[in-house]
Amino acid sequence: MSYYFAIIGTRDNPLFEIDFGTSKGGADGAARFRDEAKHMNQFIVHAALDMVEEIQWNNKELYLKKVDSFQNNHIHCLLTGGNIKFMLLMNPDPTSTPYSAYQTSPPSRPSTARQSTLLASNPTTPQTEDAVRQFMLEVYEAWLKCIMNPFYQVNQAVTSPVFRSRVATAAKKYL
Repeated sequence: MSYYFAIIGTRDNPLFEIDFGTSKGGADGAARFRDEAKHMNQFIVHAALDMVEEIQWNNKELYLKKVDSFQNNHIHCLLTGGNIKFMLLMNPDPTSTPYSAYQTSPPSRPSTARQSTLLASNPTTPQTEDAVRQFMLEVYEAWLKCIMNPFYQVNQAVTSPVFRSRVATAAKKYL
């Protein structure tokens, strides 16, 4: 399972981006996105912002759960009180996701019994939703500490290595 996490500002500008893989079940935590997927992930998340704007007015919760899906990608969102969006793109098998009409790599192996027992192998289960929610809440807590810096300005990109390491730690813990 590979993940792409982005924090989107109030002007729909990216404030923070990171990609990582699952650390559960003996995995190494590295993202396995294909080369074209690294650019497509940004577009997919940006396209899901329209769905977030529709859902946010009908939902009282900050965590909006799964807001959109595209091909093999599932996008989850947490909306802050200041209209900052935490977007998590999950892809169970990035090597088999076709981003173009021409396949550039051979199809992946069928899933094994070990893969099917992993939390990330089925992104629609309640356990996965709970893990994503816990991840988002922990990142939100780190985000609040980051923006309380008196030198931080609204919609400014976050370049703090401490914040990046806290996001990576939360990913290892929950995803």
